[in-house]
Amino acid sequence: MSEVIIHDDENFERALKRFKKKCEKAGILSDLRKHRHYEKPSERRKRKLNAAIRKNRRSRHS
Repeated sequence: MSEVIIHDDENFERALKRFKKKCEKAGILSDLRKHRHYEKPSERRKRKLNAAIRKNRRSRHS
């Protein structure tokens, strides 16, 4: 769980920006999007295979 302590001389927008950055680094939003819908095991395998193919294709062209 990410938390941010707001200092006396800090405005809310700045604290909110720090909180969003902490959440992004912790991977909370990407994890939330990943678990939004149930993914069948066959769909998961297909997605991972496609990601591996894309990654392999990118590394070969470099």
